[in-house]
Amino acid sequence: MEEKRFPTHVGIIMDGNGRWAKAHGVPRVMGHNAGMQAMKKIVIASSDLGVKYLTVYAFSTENWKRSTEEVNGIFKLIVKYVNSELEELDANNVHINIFGQYDMLPKASVDAVDKMVGRLADNDGLVFNIALNYGGRDEILRSVKRLCSECIAEGRDPGELTEDDISRYLWSGSAHFDVPDPDLIIRTSGEERMSNFLTWQAAYSELMFTDTLWPDFTPEEYARMIDAYANRDRRFGGRNTDK
Repeated sequence: MEEKRFPTHVGIIMDGNGRWAKAHGVPRVMGHNAGMQAMKKIVIASSDLGVKYLTVYAFSTENWKRSTEEVNGIFKLIVKYVNSELEELDANNVHINIFGQYDMLPKASVDAVDKMVGRLADNDGLVFNIALNYGGRDEILRSVKRLCSECIAEGRDPGELTEDDISRYLWSGSAHFDVPDPDLIIRTSGEERMSNFLTWQAAYSELMFTDTLWPDFTPEEYARMIDAYANRDRRFGGRNTDK
């Protein structure tokens, strides 16, 4: 595999927990629990494969529309994940960032996330970004609002703003975590849409879709997708002069 084509940053839309639960005749929250176990395996696989940044879509700004029972179940799983996996994440030198306004979650979830982020803050291995109460359009709007405030405060001419200015205030930008745009975005469960995930950052990301439901997504399938990415020709709007 050519090094230059190995994805530095992989984003994953972890879809299919509900359908997995229905197929297995169990409550939806059990599907989310199975999805959490799959996520654990993919985090380890990312580190083993040499991925430097992994971003997963854990809870969107639109997910509040789901039933109270399901939403509360997801929040409880966040606490469970921190309590069960924190030691192993630390032992594997994983660093965690949160994309989104997670302070709107229940206090127990917020406290668990704060504990996890604080504990892993000095680690310099895999950077694991969790999109939590996150929406791509909301992220862009927040960035533009901050830029408007900056222009007013500093007397900047809005006409001179650049794409880099907007990027700076995104959750991934230098004003927060300075994470590069994703090279590859994977969505499981057969759906082929972005669902408001990394809307700005994904402008030139390679996209891959699989019919596999997220709880059944394995490190082996993940590795095959990364291998397939290595064979893609990324031109970023240009052209391959050999073709």
